[in-house]
Amino acid sequence: MKFRAHESAVRAALAVPSRRQFLNRLGAGFGTLGLTAALADAGLLSAAETPVAGSPLAPKAPHFAPKAKRIIQLFMPGGPSQVDTFDYKPALAKNAGQRPVLVDRKSLRNTKNGLMPSPFGFKQHGKSEKWVSDIFPKVAERVDDICFVHSMHTDSPEHAGAILMMNLGHIQPTRPSMGSWLVYGLGSENRNLPGFVSMSPRAQPRGTLANWGSAFLPGAYAGTYVNIAQMKPDAVLGHLRNPVLKPDAQRQQADLVARLNQLHLERSEKDAQLEAGIASMELAFRMQTAVPEVFDTASETKETLELYGPGEFAKGCLLARRLVEQGVRVVQLSHSIDGYDIAWDTGHDDILKGHAALAKACDQGIAALLTDLKRRGLLDETLVLWGGEFGRAPTSEGAKGRDHDHYGFTVWMAGGGVKPGTSYGATDEFGLSAVEKRVHVHDLHATILHLMGLDHEKLTFRYSGRDYRLTDVAGTVVKGLLK
Repeated sequence: MKFRAHESAVRAALAVPSRRQFLNRLGAGFGTLGLTAALADAGLLSAAETPVAGSPLAPKAPHFAPKAKRIIQLFMPGGPSQVDTFDYKPALAKNAGQRPVLVDRKSLRNTKNGLMPSPFGFKQHGKSEKWVSDIFPKVAERVDDICFVHSMHTDSPEHAGAILMMNLGHIQPTRPSMGSWLVYGLGSENRNLPGFVSMSPRAQPRGTLANWGSAFLPGAYAGTYVNIAQMKPDAVLGHLRNPVLKPDAQRQQADLVARLNQLHLERSEKDAQLEAGIASMELAFRMQTAVPEVFDTASETKETLELYGPGEFAKGCLLARRLVEQGVRVVQLSHSIDGYDIAWDTGHDDILKGHAALAKACDQGIAALLTDLKRRGLLDETLVLWGGEFGRAPTSEGAKGRDHDHYGFTVWMAGGGVKPGTSYGATDEFGLSAVEKRVHVHDLHATILHLMGLDHEKLTFRYSGRDYRLTDVAGTVVKGLLK
């Protein structure tokens, strides 16, 4: 009877003539009851205000004092070539055409054409005198803020598995993403926006939803995907506006449904799915205002817009800064080109043409992001991670391209407690295999969690009879990367 009384009151206030129409209208707009399950699947479940205590997204105390409070991942799917970007190997020119001596008897899929020198020039930059390819002139100006890791290696030379390894810590799409683990461990700092946002200007990275999904973690910790090719603030997320009801009416409906769900929850055992549904509706209602505001760059100064420059990836970098500035815990920005989910894999055909174009598309935006974060006082508490799922071989594939190389490649980090202006580890003289201070993806993840104040061995979730973690059963914090 109490439920019918609540419903009758709302029907009278909204002039809804029937229960059927009442329920239909509840499902008409973003953030209403009919979309609860869809929101859970899509990851729109995170809760300028901090989530309230008791919410799954309420801020949580880290295991120890963090160096970084948030992270921006600049993901380069497809495999950027380390020897054509940040890992200078003059020995390639001296030994052009020769077959390399393979480390630990590891083999490449294609060595028939021998070693191939980089078609790009390299110069030293900054006080650190770091060698950087000429295709990254703007990033080269920021090398004294960057910590380069030249000794990365991973488990798979195949894109799908290696992309999942980099983003999930596992080659199968059955584990939570790194971003979901971070939101699970730390909560969110903004109750009006998701705790984890994944963006790309065109194609989604291979593996799509898995790269920002929560798998067996509660749905509240999943990321929200945004295609930023359409940069209209009101169109970045579908179903953002309710076409039927005004905000006051939506507020009344959301309050009623939340109360009904809460009464049900109080009478039943703990129900994570129902709790997530309650949080999703409340967040969705608030996002109608918050999302257009944070994705509208019209308020930025002319100087800032010129700093980032034109182009979709540059806009993504600016949005990443705006999102972390508003308290979003994790932002993943993937580089893609129209219809191609692994952009940097164009390196198979023509390193000179492909890598030059891709670097030009992202160089200014990346450098602007580092500059902007630093001048706003955000870089010290924001970890920026750049890299792909693996690198490319120093040998030629055909006449102009390079094949995959998972034995040794480069990523870099900036801000958030890493040593600026440094290089860690090394590949062999040709850039084929990591030979000095080797860093596995599990080690990288352990280090990222450490910088965020989390012990990777203690951040666990019980599922299917065992405790899972981002780093599986491996991983060591790379202390040489830390300030």
